[in-house]
Amino acid sequence: MATTAGRLNFRIPPDAEQRLRSAAEAANQTLTDFVLGAAEARADEVLGTRTVVDSDYFDRLLAALDEPPTPIPELAKAARRDRRFTQR
Repeated sequence: MATTAGRLNFRIPPDAEQRLRSAAEAANQTLTDFVLGAAEARADEVLGTRTVVDSDYFDRLLAALDEPPTPIPELAKAARRDRRFTQR
């Protein structure tokens, strides 16, 4: 069992509190466990969209994005070819 080290206090509208209490009861959880579980899941979702990289790597990435693209002769040749299909 995890030990608690912190506390969050916040105010919510009475209807929201009642919905949370009802949902926690339906899930057979305490209100704290229910709210904390939902909050942690959302935090994981938000933080999972981030990618943390070393600052040197990030600087090299930005520098590479600023460089003009290297021409690829095969692609230029393909772009000049007649299209086999046309749009209507």
